Amino acid sequence: MTLAPTPPMGWNSWNMFGATVNAEVIKQTADSFLSSGLKDAGYEYIIIDDIWHGGRGPDGKLFPDKQKFPEGMKAVADYIHARGLKFGMYSDAGPLTCGGRPASQDNEEIDASTFAEWEIDYLKYDWCHAEDTRANAEYRYKRMAEALRATRRDIVFSICEWGHHSPWRWGERVGGNLWRTTGDIGDSWKDVHNNWGILYGIESIGFEQQRGLESYAGPGHWNDPDMLVVGLRGTSREIFGAGCTDTEYRTHFSLWSLLAAPLMIGCDIANMDAATCEILTNEEVIALNQDPLGKQGWRACRHGQTEIWKKPLAEGGLGVAFFNRGEKQQTVRAHWSDLEISGRYTIRDLWAHQDQGTSDTEFKADVAPHGCAVLKLQPA
Repeated sequence: MTLAPTPPMGWNSWNMFGATVNAEVIKQTADSFLSSGLKDAGYEYIIIDDIWHGGRGPDGKLFPDKQKFPEGMKAVADYIHARGLKFGMYSDAGPLTCGGRPASQDNEEIDASTFAEWEIDYLKYDWCHAEDTRANAEYRYKRMAEALRATRRDIVFSICEWGHHSPWRWGERVGGNLWRTTGDIGDSWKDVHNNWGILYGIESIGFEQQRGLESYAGPGHWNDPDMLVVGLRGTSREIFGAGCTDTEYRTHFSLWSLLAAPLMIGCDIANMDAATCEILTNEEVIALNQDPLGKQGWRACRHGQTEIWKKPLAEGGLGVAFFNRGEKQQTVRAHWSDLEISGRYTIRDLWAHQDQGTSDTEFKADVAPHGCAVLKLQPA
């Protein structure tokens, strides 16, 4: 069986809750997956990020913070699994996690066994405090991948090496199912700076840093441009950025879907507003992301500040997006020759949820600054 045959979809605790994550937050989130429609839309993983740790016991095993997780991690897993969802956790390839907690360097086998006992389904594996060389990255990630396989439990393995040593070139070979291609994202359209360096904006990560990586993505192995910031609205406890407009969040979600990127929500879904829920549960856009062909989209052409992207789909379909990176509204027109397609296609507008005729006629739309129009073309 191929793990992660389509890009993983879920929620990660870090951007919203950071060090304050606890069992009640996780249970509330699991319940919200059902009540909000996220589970029905395809989201399934709930992932506890850093600073869940209590320490490492005399038997060498990790144990959780007893105040945050008084019943232990297996109880959390049981709660999540009982709702038809999957459970993910976090560790690090160095001696300490980014938050300074015990990590898995030279403890890969015992930690993988512990995670399997807790019945996790996904492991995010970070890169803080590790010797930052490609040789060490390949060795450390391969060692944990082998340890996970030895447990005989199906655990999706997320390599979070920040793209330092081009993990798209070796991530699949060492056992990864997805790999971060960039540094951390900010809750911003443009890059933002903090005391540690740059947090990359949606524009930088999505439009520039993923170019040329499409050949490395496919079923079971995905490029990961970091988590979704949709709905954070500048409230994150851990990442900088004053937040984005709904238009920018919609573009962010559309672009990640065209990129066949993992869709990992970072906002507080138990308290998200209607606009955020509408973006995150657009099943027509999600279907582009989850298309079984598993092709990552790319920029087909650019006209001024407008870009046209394409993503081949199963059964001869095509995902097409028009992105306006400029500061003024643009009227975009579909030049089908730019997409190198021929024949007759039906056109569906995935944000308007409307059919738009066929490719025999011109498609035209007014696109707001930092906005988009997303289409699905099907052979007529």
